[in-house]
Amino acid sequence: MKPTLLDLERLAREAGAILREGYNKEHTVHYKGTIDLVTETDHASEAFLLGEIKSAFPGGHILAEESGNIQGSNEDLWYIDPLDGTVNYAHHIPIFCVSIGFASNGVMVLGAVYDPLRDEMFTAEKGKGAFLNGKQIHVSNTNELVKSLLVTGFPYDTWDTELDNFKYFERLAKKTQGVRRLGSAALDACYVAAGRFDGFWEFKLKPWDVAAAGLIAAEAGAKVTAIDGREDFLASPLSILATTPGIYEATKAQLK
Repeated sequence: MKPTLLDLERLAREAGAILREGYNKEHTVHYKGTIDLVTETDHASEAFLLGEIKSAFPGGHILAEESGNIQGSNEDLWYIDPLDGTVNYAHHIPIFCVSIGFASNGVMVLGAVYDPLRDEMFTAEKGKGAFLNGKQIHVSNTNELVKSLLVTGFPYDTWDTELDNFKYFERLAKKTQGVRRLGSAALDACYVAAGRFDGFWEFKLKPWDVAAAGLIAAEAGAKVTAIDGREDFLASPLSILATTPGIYEATKAQLK
């Protein structure tokens, strides 16, 4: 049995309710790295999602942030981020979401990203467009870098990595209307889909961060690739560049 987009929406909403319920409580924070956090709510949300998926759609492979790679027996692949924006969540900053992507036979076909505090549900099914709370969305028509507003994020090894995104942040901040950093890659890409940002780039992500949101952005009309232009942005080494078509080449050129 294959899931439908309505199934992903239900899962995202119910996991989002777990995040919303726990948001204003004191969090139990553990450190996976110096600035890589996990809370009890990450685990609760993921446990719910894994239980529901294994029960209703058995046999699929699952890539989940906290549980890693769970092997399946068919060609289905789920990408689960139970709480994208954990650092924000742990500090009670209201920018975070649940992200669920579904691929079949190597092709991303369904994506749902849910922001439970704003009650914003971003969804897409391959070939059928992208939607926010049921209303179709499209990328902006910006076609000049100088008129664009961009967003990016920084990897967990940002303190000591040779791939220093700060230099690209500075470079593009001086060539655009600004660069924002929200702290949730899934929402960054969805905001491009909704025309709120004109472009998003980030290095060193994990597949569950942007599998669903990348599909949503693409279905909204964004050009979505790896930063070096590779079409399969989920392949290692994973990076993403998602922009309105009018500024794609100019943005990519600045990231060389």
